[in-house]
Amino acid sequence: MMKKVFTRPKALTDKPFHYCPGCTHGIIHRLVAEVIDELGVADNTVGVCPVGCSVFAYNYFNVDMFQASHGRAPAVATGIKRSLPDRVVFTYQGDGDLASIGTAEIIHAAARSEKFTTIFVNNAVYGMTGGQMAPTTLLGQKTTTTPKGRDKEQAGFPVKVAEMLSTLDGAAYVARVSVHNPTHVNKAKKAIKKAFEVQISGQGFALVEVLSTCPTNWGMPPNEALKWLEENMIPYYPLGIYKEPAEVK
Repeated sequence: MMKKVFTRPKALTDKPFHYCPGCTHGIIHRLVAEVIDELGVADNTVGVCPVGCSVFAYNYFNVDMFQASHGRAPAVATGIKRSLPDRVVFTYQGDGDLASIGTAEIIHAAARSEKFTTIFVNNAVYGMTGGQMAPTTLLGQKTTTTPKGRDKEQAGFPVKVAEMLSTLDGAAYVARVSVHNPTHVNKAKKAIKKAFEVQISGQGFALVEVLSTCPTNWGMPPNEALKWLEENMIPYYPLGIYKEPAEVK
């Protein structure tokens, strides 16, 4: 009998993902679930997902889940954590959610050093609603609302969330990672785990920005999307740890 060396994390349900082929949301879901399993906190974890491609995350994570209004996951997570401080609380948000309608929510949650963890998925486009320009859409990138490419004179520059939040005193841990190849998937998991550990140790707000692909709305095959991410997104959104408490280095 062969030994099983790879299986579904217990913190994930057995419901098939609804994400498009090549979308890396599924990889990120798995990393979060693996971290929850390894930390042994599944029975004490509460997740919050708002509107966007991740809206059905409550079907996939085998933990208590809340759905929030568009952009309001940090507010809901704040209420949960303050009411139940012993819980491990995380939000799972996309760029159209967190960096647009939810900008004020995430900035002030970080400024107040709310003790929850945010997984921020940046695929540089509004994925669920038709591929419109997002706050993180790159200059020159074509979307349904920028058919000639994003123009800085009309739409300004892409928002760098990790850099922005790392300037706030209340942010304890801020990192940007990617999941475009196995090496970076492993690095992403380490960052996500550290973000949860920062919360559990009571050190404050933690956010991991994950660069992700959206082959459907980018209009390219999954393998080309991974290459596009590496060649276009990473130069503008450099990977790394932007802020970290000395205690967890």
